[in-house]
Amino acid sequence: MNHAAQALTVSSEDRSILEAWINAHKTPQQLALRAQIVLYAAEGMANAAIAKQLNISRPTVLQWRQRFEAEGVDALTRIKPGRGRKPEISRETIKTIVDETLNTTPKGETHWSCRSMAKRHGLSHTAIQNIWDAHGLAPHRVKTFKLSNDPNFIDKLTDVVGLYMNPPDKAAVICVDEKSQIQALDRTQPGLPMKQGRCGTMTHDYKRHGTTSLFAALNVLDGTVIGECYERHRHQEFLKFLRRLNREFPRGKALHLILDNYGTHNHPNVRAWLKKHPRFHLHFTPTSSSWLNLIERWFAELTNKAIRRGVFVSVDDLVNAIDDFVQSHNADPKPFVWTASVEQILTKVGKCKAILATAH
Repeated sequence: MNHAAQALTVSSEDRSILEAWINAHKTPQQLALRAQIVLYAAEGMANAAIAKQLNISRPTVLQWRQRFEAEGVDALTRIKPGRGRKPEISRETIKTIVDETLNTTPKGETHWSCRSMAKRHGLSHTAIQNIWDAHGLAPHRVKTFKLSNDPNFIDKLTDVVGLYMNPPDKAAVICVDEKSQIQALDRTQPGLPMKQGRCGTMTHDYKRHGTTSLFAALNVLDGTVIGECYERHRHQEFLKFLRRLNREFPRGKALHLILDNYGTHNHPNVRAWLKKHPRFHLHFTPTSSSWLNLIERWFAELTNKAIRRGVFVSVDDLVNAIDDFVQSHNADPKPFVWTASVEQILTKVGKCKAILATAH
C-alpha cells in the first residue's frame, strides 16, 4: 500500500527565495520548475499529483525533493557532473586566448580583434567574442587617464571634497571654469532629419565661423548656472565674470569658488580685486584633476545636448544657442551630488599608482 510522502520542511527564508525565483521574469524555466516542485511538496501535495500538475514524471519530482532535502535551495541551481552540453573549446585553449589577449599583440597592430584572434586559433569570431565577454575583455576599447603630480594633491583634494560634502553655513559653493574656443561650425550641406528606420545625417566636413569662450559658474546647492560668453579668455574677462558673480549673489554672502590652476585665476590684477572683495574665497583643484570640478560635468551636458550636433552660421548664432541652453537648464535645475569621500578617492589613486609601478 502506497502512502503519500510527508510534506517537505521549508524555512521561511528558503520559501522567499523559491517564490522570488518563480515570480521573476528572467528566471530560467528549469529553475522555476524545480522551485515549484519544492513548494508543492511543502504544501503536502503527493508526488504523483505534483507530476500531473506540472506535466513531468514522478521520478523527476522525487529527484528534486531528495536533492532539496539533502542540500537545500543551492542544490536546485546545480547540474550534476556529466550532464548538460559539453564545452566545445577546451579550458587550455580558453586560457591561452585570454593570456594572448592580455599580453601580446598581432604583428604590426596595437591590439587583437575578435577576427584576428579567431584566425590564429581556427575558431569563429563569435566564439572569441564570447570568451572575451566572459572574461571582461575588450581590446578595441581604451580609456584615457592622468594621475596628478601636484605636491599638494591631498590638501587640495580634501579642501574641495570638504566643500562638496560639508558646505559652510550661510555661504555659496560655486564651481567656476572657462570652456574656451567653442567653434561656430556650419555644415557644408543640409543634413537629413531623423525618420523611422533611419537616424539623422550631417556632413562630415564643415565651415568655421569663429569661436567664443564661455565662462560659467555652477551653484552646487541648487544646480543653477550663470554663463557669459566673451571673445577671449584673458584675466580681463575673468574679472568681468567675477564682477557679475558679485552682482548676482546677495551682498554679505560668502562665495567659495572652486576652480583650476589656469594662469588668469592667479593674475596680479585678479588678486588685487579679490583683496577688495573679501567675501570671495578661491579653492584650487590639484593639477590634472579637472574631474574634481563639477562644472566640467555641466560642460559635458552642454556639449552633448546643444553644441556637438548644432549648426551655427555665426558666432552670434552659437552664443544664442548657449544662452538658450543655460536658460532651459535653469528653468528646471538638477544639482550634481558629490558622493566620493577623500578616503575612497585616495584608495583608488593608490591602486592606480601601484598598477602603473608594476606595469612598468
